[in-house]
Amino acid sequence: MPSKAPAPTATVSTRLLALGQQIRQHRKGLHVSATTAAQAAGMSRVTLHRIENGEASVTIGAYMNAAVALGLDLGLQPDARAVTGPPPDRKGWIPARIRLSDYPQLKRLAWQVTGTDQLTPAEALGIYERNARHLDLETLDPSEQGLIDSLRLALGQGAPSV
Repeated sequence: MPSKAPAPTATVSTRLLALGQQIRQHRKGLHVSATTAAQAAGMSRVTLHRIENGEASVTIGAYMNAAVALGLDLGLQPDARAVTGPPPDRKGWIPARIRLSDYPQLKRLAWQVTGTDQLTPAEALGIYERNARHLDLETLDPSEQGLIDSLRLALGQGAPSV
C-alpha cells in the first residue's frame, strides 16, 4: 500500500486554489462545459471539479492534462519573494538574483547598469569590489553589509576588500 502524501502547507493550498480558479475561469471564458473539458483532458467531470477547487490530492498529471486540454501553459516562475534579501538567521546565504532596489548603496554604485533592476551575485560583488572606495560605511545598512559579507564568503577569494 502506498504511503500517504504529506499534508500541503497553507501556501501550497492557497496556490492550488488559485490555480484551480484560473483553470475554471479560462474554461468558462472559452464557453466550454465541465463535461467537455474533462473528456478532452481524459478525466471524469468530478476530477475536473476537484482540480478547479484546488484539491491537493489530485495528481499533478491531472492538473497538467486539464491545463493542456484548455490551451494553458503551466510554466513555473520564481516566487518574487525568493529573490529578495537574505532571510533572517541565514548567514552566508545569497539570493539567485539581487534586486538593486533592495540595496541602496549597490544601486548608487551600479548607476551605469541599464536595462535591468537585478544583478547576479558575481556582478554585484564585482561592483562592490571595484567601487569599495565609494561606499559610505557609516550609513551602510546591516542587511547590505550582510549581503557583501555573504558574497565575499561565497564568491570572493583572498582578503576582503569591501
